[in-house]
Amino acid sequence: MFSYRHAFHAGNHADVLKHMTLVAILRYLTSSKETPLLLADTHAGTGLYRLDGGDAQTSGEASEGVLPLWQQYGPGAPDAAKAPEALAAYFEVLTAFNGGEALRKYPGSPFITATLMRPQDQLRLFELHPTDSRLLDNNVAELNRPDAIQVVRNNGFAGLKGLLPPPSRRGLILIDPSYELKTDYGQVTATVQDALQRFATGCYAVWYPVIPRPEAHELPRKLKALAQQAGKSWLHATLAIGRGDENSARDGLRASGMFVINPPFVLKEQLEQALPVVHKLLKRGTGASWAVEASKA
Repeated sequence: MFSYRHAFHAGNHADVLKHMTLVAILRYLTSSKETPLLLADTHAGTGLYRLDGGDAQTSGEASEGVLPLWQQYGPGAPDAAKAPEALAAYFEVLTAFNGGEALRKYPGSPFITATLMRPQDQLRLFELHPTDSRLLDNNVAELNRPDAIQVVRNNGFAGLKGLLPPPSRRGLILIDPSYELKTDYGQVTATVQDALQRFATGCYAVWYPVIPRPEAHELPRKLKALAQQAGKSWLHATLAIGRGDENSARDGLRASGMFVINPPFVLKEQLEQALPVVHKLLKRGTGASWAVEASKA
């Protein structure tokens, strides 16, 4: 149950899709109204990772994810001025954690959210893994915002119920389990269904791996059905970098998706501009693709 450690995968192509989408959503929600937001991450990890050593360097997955994009479009890079809005905003957050042009630290979803949240917002971070929850606690303590950010050592699927609906009726819920258990797929569907009943106006962002497993292929279809049944708008984005070299030890995950219920109206256009750029630089063989699909206004 606790075999998955995100430190090995920090900054990979799936993180690029997830975190670029997360930043775009947060920028819109924090600028559109002054009303406080409830922000929650059901599977928070440790919150902050190093790319220049340790687990991330061992796996090397960032070298097929954020690193080549940073080298081409990051601060001081050849095409920095040409970066699409969503990619530039994502890099702006990464820059806050890295003093110079080198990308050494990588913020996970908790620290990305903490960077963009406002004084009136509340952030709840769920993490059940005993080691990761301790590291998350220590990392979050350095932010010195105990009244606004809380780490909860609990299953995020179960813990979310007690938070909804928030008094302000505004919020963003990131649902991103490891899916190392097949039951995670069903848990995601059940959690979203319950959450929509409790808090229909919330924005729900679900990350999932695109892998040859029936549950993975059925998940976006089920989420789309839930959104339609609730009369809510939705957006589905996928990024596939394709098959790696046969001799590559890092073939690993080739594709992932983000399904967003009640997305900001600007999100589709921003991802349609950014994903072709990301795809062009990260594609590595057959099966590489990107797609953005959304409900009609």
